[in-house]
Amino acid sequence: MRWSEPCISVIIPTFNRAPVLERAIQSVLKQEYRHFELIVVDDCSQDNTGCILKEYQNSLQAVRHPFHCGVSAARNTGILRAKGSYIAFLDSDDEWLPSKLSRQVRYLQLHPHFKVLQTEEIWIRNGRRVNPGKKHAKPEGYIYLKSLPLCKITPSSVLIHYSVLQETGLFDVTFPACEDYELWLRITSRYPVGLVKTKELIKYGGHNDQLSRTTPCLDRWRILALLRAIADGNLNNRETYRTWKEICSKTQIYVQGCRKHGNIQDWHFFEGILQLAQEKLATFNIL
Repeated sequence: MRWSEPCISVIIPTFNRAPVLERAIQSVLKQEYRHFELIVVDDCSQDNTGCILKEYQNSLQAVRHPFHCGVSAARNTGILRAKGSYIAFLDSDDEWLPSKLSRQVRYLQLHPHFKVLQTEEIWIRNGRRVNPGKKHAKPEGYIYLKSLPLCKITPSSVLIHYSVLQETGLFDVTFPACEDYELWLRITSRYPVGLVKTKELIKYGGHNDQLSRTTPCLDRWRILALLRAIADGNLNNRETYRTWKEICSKTQIYVQGCRKHGNIQDWHFFEGILQLAQEKLATFNIL
């Protein structure tokens, strides 16, 4: 194996996804690029996930959580067991095309300064192919500012050098949703992100167990992620200003929702954050 072909640790977190898990596993095993290990973390599934993993026991490493801990903890378990120099994530309801890893490795060979990269993707919603909107367009390079309104990185499309996670930390298990948004803010404030401009991922959506459907008030967690990005101390002056501006915008909307639905605790807490954001913005002389 040539030095230019790194070992990739592929991590699939799963919870009660037996009907689609095998599709995800097969899409990894059919990769043209062969220098990888596959780690599937079963987050205490109660369906027949265990039976499926047993069928593939010679092709992957299966880890089972004794308690249901959430997708962040499952991904972190996989990361901590990984032996590869690069990490790739695949959600158990998504699917890779066979050329996914090979094209990403080729990209790294041509652009060795990148330590984080993703690919374009195909969206399937409720069984039908849909086109992502313009706001979902994937940028490349230093994308922190472009990532503030909404998440610009898809976990299932990412390839990331292990050293990046050693520096920035792993997924925050206290976030029940937007955990990827929070991590990508930490990463994009430090590293440029490469983009393979071919569609190498099929991303399925519309099913009832998606976090975007099961977790209310997603902006609550986006606001907290933005506050953490500022507290992290890695932003320049312009990035800090734009982050406070985004906090102000998101918090105004969230506070209005809290008032409307009688969420008194969050209403008062986030009103304090809104006031802080407005005070911070008043100290900047940036247009």
